[in-house]
Amino acid sequence: MGDGSERRDQIIVIARRLIAARGYSATTVRDIADEAGILSGSLYHHFASKEAVLQEILHGFQHDTLSAFERIAASGGSARARLDQLIEHAFLTIEQRPDDVRIYQNETGFLMTQPGFEFLADGAVRIEELWLEQIMEGQATGVFRDTIDPRLAFRFIRDAVWSTVFWFRPGGSHTAASISENYLDLLHHGMLTVEG
Repeated sequence: MGDGSERRDQIIVIARRLIAARGYSATTVRDIADEAGILSGSLYHHFASKEAVLQEILHGFQHDTLSAFERIAASGGSARARLDQLIEHAFLTIEQRPDDVRIYQNETGFLMTQPGFEFLADGAVRIEELWLEQIMEGQATGVFRDTIDPRLAFRFIRDAVWSTVFWFRPGGSHTAASISENYLDLLHHGMLTVEG
């Protein structure tokens, strides 16, 4: 790997950490360059703009996430098993790539409307389709109740799962696996006891 590629990778790592902690608007090119030990102008030898840095971060993250979801959806088994695996992978992603998830959660609502970030909306639509397919197939086969609006179910699940990035700390009392186990138990069985 050449020095240019190594420096580019270093800039991405630093930008990812800073943007996740401070937000995109509050993170300047100078902040990133200072952390990388280069002059602000030198950053433009590697990226055309700060936007280009963020595009690379988000494009890579969304591509990896969507690819994993596509593999799970095509893996066979029951709709319930596939939905469980999608949820488990999401929690694992939060554990392994918290900065990427935090940036995605914080920034994409606005960025989807901006030139150069159209891929975010396209990817989000495909991700929703994949999750909805599992929910709707589960309803069609009698595994999931058909009285529940599948789009609402998806949004409840999506928001509950991905928002854990704001409080889940790897190395604490829970792991991605234990959070998945608790969440899936709650999703499948609710909170009420038999007597409740």
